[in-house]
Amino acid sequence: MVGNLLLRGMLAGLIAGILVFAFAHIFGEPLVDAAIAFEEASAQAAGEAAEPEIVSRATQAGLGLFTGVMAYSVAVGGLFALAFAFVHGRFSRLSARGTSAVIAIGAFVAVVLVPSIKYPATPPAVGNPDTIGVRTELFFLMIVVSLAALVAAVALSRRLSERFGPWNGATIAGIAYLVFIGLVLYLLPPINEVPENFSAMVLWGFRTTSLGMHAILWATLGLAFGALAEKRLAVKGGQRGRPATAFH
Repeated sequence: MVGNLLLRGMLAGLIAGILVFAFAHIFGEPLVDAAIAFEEASAQAAGEAAEPEIVSRATQAGLGLFTGVMAYSVAVGGLFALAFAFVHGRFSRLSARGTSAVIAIGAFVAVVLVPSIKYPATPPAVGNPDTIGVRTELFFLMIVVSLAALVAAVALSRRLSERFGPWNGATIAGIAYLVFIGLVLYLLPPINEVPENFSAMVLWGFRTTSLGMHAILWATLGLAFGALAEKRLAVKGGQRGRPATAFH
């Protein structure tokens, strides 16, 4: 069953990847072009030699973008399916669609939204090349901390629900998560390397487009995988004469 769900997760990732690519190609690539034009103009004004173009811009915006998005989406779809197989029927009593939706929302918040508050996406020409290693480490640290805090909040909610009820338990755990994340956001060092004369509209558009790409990815995974998993689990449950869980 897990292997079957894994294939469905990868299929959902494939569907999501196509949608994300279309969105990124239409709305994201013009912003990247604008950022690159700013970088080239700045280099020319400083008298710096133009860097050789190893891969053409057309290839980057077309085949390169498609390959990267599809590989990432299919991989995330597989991981999503494994998370669903672990949670459904064990920690969640929701339907397959409900469990899938909750996982997708939680993942979007923990993996995308929270880290982006502290370290938002930046287009080309923004950021010092000498600090890219530090910036990458801090961003992934923020993801790990946010995910761990979310898991801890869910566990806390389950324990508190036994004493205070599901609604109150979830509310208290949610507040605890927000307080902890707020403290982490405050303690981690800020990074602001945006040039003063960089277009605010391009920066805003790039960051909102980046969030839009992730929103499409996780929304599609939650909906598409939920439908595929529900159908499979319903068939398996019918064969056994009772509701099936992911590990049956």
